[in-house]
Amino acid sequence: MTSGAEILASVLLLIGLAFTLLGSVGLVRFPDFYTRMHAPTKATTLGVSSMALAAVLVIPGGIVAVLMKALTIIAFLFLTAPIGAHMMARAARSGGIAPCEETRIDEMPTEPVGEDDGGHPAG
Repeated sequence: MTSGAEILASVLLLIGLAFTLLGSVGLVRFPDFYTRMHAPTKATTLGVSSMALAAVLVIPGGIVAVLMKALTIIAFLFLTAPIGAHMMARAARSGGIAPCEETRIDEMPTEPVGEDDGGHPAG
């Protein structure tokens, strides 16, 4: 492996470390469930993605095979992390967990959308 590839892999690992660390700090420091959920979802997606790209540079073997595996990991993260966060937010909202006082805009309706007064789907 060339020194240029080692330097680039090191930089990508440091970027991944920084994003993951910021996501962990956000998880501890943010005031409510919704913001705590947001920090690790966004930050660790970028952190793990850069670490996977760093792995492409240092893992020996066929570069195409390793690159395809890394891109599959990155695609899986970018598809599943937002969906999982959205599902957790909806479940928390349905469970009655309110956002913090500092939240200025709350666009989520208090009643389920698409249901009439009898609890049956509207239509």
